[in-house]
This record gives sequence, structure tokens and C-alpha cells, in this order.
Amino acid sequence: MADRIIAFVMAGGQGSRLQPLTAARSKPSVPFGSRYRLVDFVLSNLINSQIRTIYLLVQYKSQSLIEHVRKAWTISPLLSDQFVTVVPPQMRIGESWFQGTADAVHQNINLVEEHAPDFVVVFGADHIYRMDIQQMIDAHKEREADVSIAALPVPIQDAKSFGVIAADAHGRIEAFQEKPAKPTPLADDPNSAYASMGNYVFSTKVLIDALYEAQQAGETDFGGHVLPRLLASGKRLFAYDFASNVVPGIKPYETRVYWRDVGTIDAYFNAHKDVLGAEPVFDAFNPNWPIYSSNYQGPVARVLGGCLNNALLGAATVIHDNTEIRDSIIRREAVIEDDVTLDECIVMDYVRIGKGARLKRVIIDRHNIIEPGAIIGHDREADIARGYTVSEGGVTVIPSGQTNVFARMGGGGYGGYSE
Repeated sequence: MADRIIAFVMAGGQGSRLQPLTAARSKPSVPFGSRYRLVDFVLSNLINSQIRTIYLLVQYKSQSLIEHVRKAWTISPLLSDQFVTVVPPQMRIGESWFQGTADAVHQNINLVEEHAPDFVVVFGADHIYRMDIQQMIDAHKEREADVSIAALPVPIQDAKSFGVIAADAHGRIEAFQEKPAKPTPLADDPNSAYASMGNYVFSTKVLIDALYEAQQAGETDFGGHVLPRLLASGKRLFAYDFASNVVPGIKPYETRVYWRDVGTIDAYFNAHKDVLGAEPVFDAFNPNWPIYSSNYQGPVARVLGGCLNNALLGAATVIHDNTEIRDSIIRREAVIEDDVTLDECIVMDYVRIGKGARLKRVIIDRHNIIEPGAIIGHDREADIARGYTVSEGGVTVIPSGQTNVFARMGGGGYGGYSE
């Protein structure tokens, strides 16, 4: 008989380091690539892993995420245990918002008790990766673990920036270290250490008992409170080596062990480079392990002229004559007018770029009009003077607009298909 598994996806992230992209949306709702949102990656991993009882715990600026899930993540109303359901703070226990990851699950402990699963998986919603979560659950069962924590081997010199797991040769956790000056290396590799990915598998009774104890102790976070206490009490906590996870369909040119935290503008911008090129580091096209997202019903992109070199185009985009687009990603229903140059740019949905504009290393959030002849991304001080955000790495970010682009410009895009 198959195991009963439910998933909690922590999708309430505020994403303050991704401002202004998170000015009106939560971090998991931030667009990525030519058609996805960050939350699509964890949800796709769960669905592909045959885990289909999924609760998405939301909090900050959640409307955009709620709308996306409503339109893109309906599994089947005929199967009662297969769903992706958005759960805002219910305040069933107290009159407070979610105070941390453990508190968020504890406030919804009734869902665990109602389903009575064998295992509960608790995953984050804002990383780019592919993972067969069933392999992690199998390892959890083989070790008779109480808790398994997904861990990514990283170079020892980089581990200082992560929460580090110290484990023995069998993967049993011996200690947690938060951004340590001297990280404990792997038992079989002195040049690497385990960085926690913040993804957990719990045996259900252990989780329920731990959450009730955490509430009594005023503890709110898994990584900072609950897991260290479980370790100190003698529970069996194991690190699951993400590098051992095998996903079908990964191509020889891809980075097999790929995981990116896109928590800053520069990390977000650089991760987009990984999906570009003839042999991308992370190839979004994998029929054996698809990334699901919006069921957009608009037409395909239309290219009327110009020179495109290493670009991804979203549906219903229109590219006019004499354009030059290099190393860029353009999402759906964007219009690029004549004689525009885009170099290393991310253009989000419903953007219109006016004739003769020159943009370099620019992220344009949705619903924007770039005026004809605009020069952006070439002069840091000038961009700051315009009120744009410029990252440490020199990426200019134009925040989301507030109006219907195509109505203001008198048409030229498709409209009517937007989500």
C-alpha cells in the first residue's frame, strides 16, 4: 500500500532583498524565465514525485500568488486527495499571523490530523531546482529517520554563508551551525560541507509532538528552534544528500546538481543566464520532469524583423523591425517597437518598449511603458536619479507599472488573455 503523504509549501516569503520586484507580490510569486513563477518549481517537483495533497501556506501580499494558483494549479476536482490549496493564516489557535515556519504548520495542524498521513513534507517555495522527492522519502524510510533534511554539498569556503549541517559518515546529523566561521566538512570530503536547503521530511507523530511542544515553549521556527531541540532530545535526524538525487531527462550539458537561491536581484538576474543558450545549465525543457505553470491561451510570439541572438520569447510577444535582442528573456504580451536594442534584459509581461530605446542589464517589471529613445542601464547615476533601483552588480530594475499598457498606447499588443 502506498504511503500517505501531504505537503506544506511555505509560500509566505516577503522577499525584501528582491525589492522592487516584491513591492506588490510575495517572493514565490515573482516571475522567472519566459513563463514561470518561482513557486512553480517546488509544485512541479511535488506533482512529478506523485505527492499531490499540497497546502500552500501564504501570508505577505498573497493575491498575485492566489490568482496564479487558481488559474494554473487545478489538478482534478474528481480526485479528493489531489489538490493544491492556498491556506492563509486562519488564526484558529491565536490572533496572530504566521510567526515562523514551524508556527505556520502548527496553526494548520488540524490538516495533518485530518489526513493522518504517514509522512509530512515541508518545503520552501522560492528556489530553482528539480528534485525527485520520493527518493528523499525512500531514504527517510530506509534509515528509520524521524526527520530528514535536504542538504546540498557546497565548497567549504562558501559554506560560511549557509546554515550548515554536521553529519557522520552515514548522514546522521550531529550538529547545526548557522553561518559558521569554520564549517564542519563532510565526512568523506574535507573540501565540502552540507548546506541546509530548508526542505524537510517528517514522520507524522514526531512532527505533531514537536509542534505542540514548540507552542508550549514559544518556539516558531523549524531551523532555529524545533530541529535543534529534536536533535538534543535524541531523535533520529538525517541529512539527505541532494547530490544523490537523480531526476530523469537531465541532459549531459546541464549541471546535474542544480539549486539556486534567487533571494537577491543579482542572484535572480544571474539565474536567468542559466536557462539561456543552446546548452543551458538548467534546461527548462524536460518532458520527463516538466515544469508546470500557467495554461495561457493567447497566441504564439510574432517576430516581424530584427536580429535575435540567444533570446527566449513568451507567448503573444511582438518584435518589430530593426531590433537587436541579445542574451535576453521577454515574457508574454510584450511589444518591442522598431530600432530597439536589448542587451542582457529581462522584460516581464505586458511591457511596451518604445522605438529607438537602448537597454542594457535591465529588469522591467510588468505593465510598463518605456518611452521612445530611452537609454537605461548605461549610466548608473542617471538610472538612480530616475528613481530606479540599481543592484550591487549593476542591474537596473524598473518597478511594476500601474496601468494597462496597451490601452495607453492605443493597442498593438493582444490583451484579453492576461492572467
